[in-house]
Amino acid sequence: MLDSSVRAEIAERLAQAELDRAPIRPLTDSYPGIDVVDAYEIQLINIRRRLADGARVVGHKVGLSSKAMQQMMGVDEPDYGHLLADMEVTEDEPVDTSRYCYPRVEVEVGFVLGADLPGAECTEADVLAATESFAPSIELIDSRIVDWKIKLADTISDNASSAGFVLGKQRVATDAIDIKAIDAVLTRNGERIAEGRSDAVLGDPVIAVAWLARKVAGFGVRLKAGDIVLPGSCTRAIDARPGDSFHAEFSGLGSVSLQFK
Repeated sequence: MLDSSVRAEIAERLAQAELDRAPIRPLTDSYPGIDVVDAYEIQLINIRRRLADGARVVGHKVGLSSKAMQQMMGVDEPDYGHLLADMEVTEDEPVDTSRYCYPRVEVEVGFVLGADLPGAECTEADVLAATESFAPSIELIDSRIVDWKIKLADTISDNASSAGFVLGKQRVATDAIDIKAIDAVLTRNGERIAEGRSDAVLGDPVIAVAWLARKVAGFGVRLKAGDIVLPGSCTRAIDARPGDSFHAEFSGLGSVSLQFK
């Protein structure tokens, strides 16, 4: 475990790397003693800094929510990051790839909360009761660690590799669709490049959201009405290049697009 001054130093390095678009060496190489608690505290240092500068939390994302990714990272639970208002991008305006180090996209079923979630005792039933609707979404992820050479503490410290998100226009009530059986197809420049199903996320994305509510409670954070929750990707992450145009189609849920310039 690291002391508070080292955590602050790491947070500053990550913040500067994001600002300069200049990725740094893996934290797990530079600071061998770093652990998961350190990593979440480092993430929170930078989130609090951004809030003090006027940013606003609009939700959370879950990462490492597939068994394959957990096995690759050598962990047995997901991780999480914050979604800020200035991270939201739109379907109508192309995203400038030069704003990011190594942008990638992931296809997700977004949750829009209509009520606050309980904290440490949150259940899957609580999540369904509090969710106002599901929405098609694409998450834009990025790493401020050079060449995506990340281990668990690297990505958690780096706000779970969060960078942006976009929601499609359609909203579907929780009782109008089987959340475990939504097929997703992603195309890039008209070519089908990835496909998956919503149950790739821990067998049921609702499980990921309930886990998230319980996990963040330990850091004094609650999931609130109006929050957006991205529970994890239905497909593998895809590199985004200048000029790419992505379109994700979800069975029964609509579609969402994201373009890069």
